[in-house]
Amino acid sequence: MVDFCTRNRSFVLVGATYVVVIDGIRDRDGLLEKLGINAYNVDTKAHIWIIDHDICLQCEKQQCINCCPAACYEPQPDGRVIFSYEGCVECGTCRIVCDEFDNIGWTYPRGGFGIQYRYG
Repeated sequence: MVDFCTRNRSFVLVGATYVVVIDGIRDRDGLLEKLGINAYNVDTKAHIWIIDHDICLQCEKQQCINCCPAACYEPQPDGRVIFSYEGCVECGTCRIVCDEFDNIGWTYPRGGFGIQYRYG
């Protein structure tokens, strides 16, 4: 069962977290296990960022928090959202779900930096 869709993506609620449905995979623990074997070459320059943190205050859904498979987004008590790019899997889900405000900036990681997938 799909809970909601945005731009060709489907999401299901697993516990208190929305998980992207990838070829029918709804097992968040299995997904996290697979993410754990990836390697990261972290750059000092972020390849993805929140453009204006104050805009996050206007966003009622803040879907980026729930939809990020790597849990890079963290809600703050004041309504802002903090993003840590170091564990980003470069999937682009956050940019898709931030379609109302388009508040996620992104560029390709510099050569040699970013995630190195070890599974699939």
